[in-house]
Amino acid sequence: MKHDSDVIIAGGGLNGPALALALASAGLSVTLVDAAPARQRATDTFDGRAYALAIASQKLLAAIGVWEPLADQAQPMMEVKAMDGHAGEGPAPFFLHFDSRELDQSPVGYMLEDRFLYRAFLDAMEASDKITLLHQTQVVGQEVQPGGVLVTLSDGKTLSAKLLIGADGRRSGVAERAGITREGWGYGQTALVAAIEHEKPHDGIAYQFFMPTGPLAILPLKGNRSSIVWSETDENAKTISALNDEDFLAVLRPRFGDFLGPIKLAGPRFSYPLNLTLAKAYAAERVALVGDAAHGVHPIAGQGLNLGLRDVAALAEVVVEAMRRGEDIGAQDVLERYQGWRRFDSTSLALGMDTVNKLFSNDNPLLKAGRDLGMGLVQAIPGLRRGFMRQAAGLSGPLPRLLQGRAL
Repeated sequence: MKHDSDVIIAGGGLNGPALALALASAGLSVTLVDAAPARQRATDTFDGRAYALAIASQKLLAAIGVWEPLADQAQPMMEVKAMDGHAGEGPAPFFLHFDSRELDQSPVGYMLEDRFLYRAFLDAMEASDKITLLHQTQVVGQEVQPGGVLVTLSDGKTLSAKLLIGADGRRSGVAERAGITREGWGYGQTALVAAIEHEKPHDGIAYQFFMPTGPLAILPLKGNRSSIVWSETDENAKTISALNDEDFLAVLRPRFGDFLGPIKLAGPRFSYPLNLTLAKAYAAERVALVGDAAHGVHPIAGQGLNLGLRDVAALAEVVVEAMRRGEDIGAQDVLERYQGWRRFDSTSLALGMDTVNKLFSNDNPLLKAGRDLGMGLVQAIPGLRRGFMRQAAGLSGPLPRLLQGRAL
């Protein structure tokens, strides 16, 4: 069967482009199908979206050739402080403190605005002769054929490839058409996301306050700015979202605190409902899933993109090794290797974040005493604390080459 490209990727968010660049770097031809207009997100204006990149994710970006133009735009996170919090009461006596000086590598991670990361991906893809970009179109049909998969696009065109990748989000059409079902549940929480400008420098410190109604993350950006991910009950969030900017800040200030001085908004506000959704399989015939198409998680530890990039690194390595051995890259046994590598790890992390959220998003005095004691114990035991740090940095477990900063 003659193919238009080796791989078709449905989804042009972040995981799709990262995978396209990884595969293209090893000589595979890739067609990436993106529903959005070209360069829609590569704007000069900050829209408030930013990501916490683990060290392993930064290594992947370097390995696929996009980190160099991003380095000056990334804010290093030198410390992370996590603690119980109540509006207007200040920090709890027991807390976790992760310091980059305890890791073999510094910093703990990086904060990076979406517009810079997306632009770097787009520039690199446009410069690659192995990647074909199709904007403002979607994959609307797929049919497995002998030796490949035939894909139908929303403009009526058809394309064929050896392998179809679903990087098309939590409501993945690729997964649904492949017969992959999902399980999960809602949290009764909504995330309020915004960028905040403050008077005092943040010194590269990230904060996670566990409030009774949901966690509040304050994450350092370049300059005297921070990104907030503020989880509230659905009812509270609906009320807060409807407020004007000044009233929104009035509700935020007691929760944010005054340790960074006066605050004001530095961009638009967003909100989105929080839920857990896990695909029951990461592979089907001629199909593999990455990122939110495989697992949508709570943003409590900022691990959503990092989990997706771990999928990208593992799938790229499996596919490239199969190609070099002369195997069919879309064969079921090849895709089972990817699923075996990633499914347990990502499901475990997703359920772990689910447990942490449920443990901390309440005001039960017995649970509060237990979790504060737990944080105090972890803080007091250096080896245990460093283990948590390495996990958060994406440096634990069997790492694919890209997450080690090595080329495929």
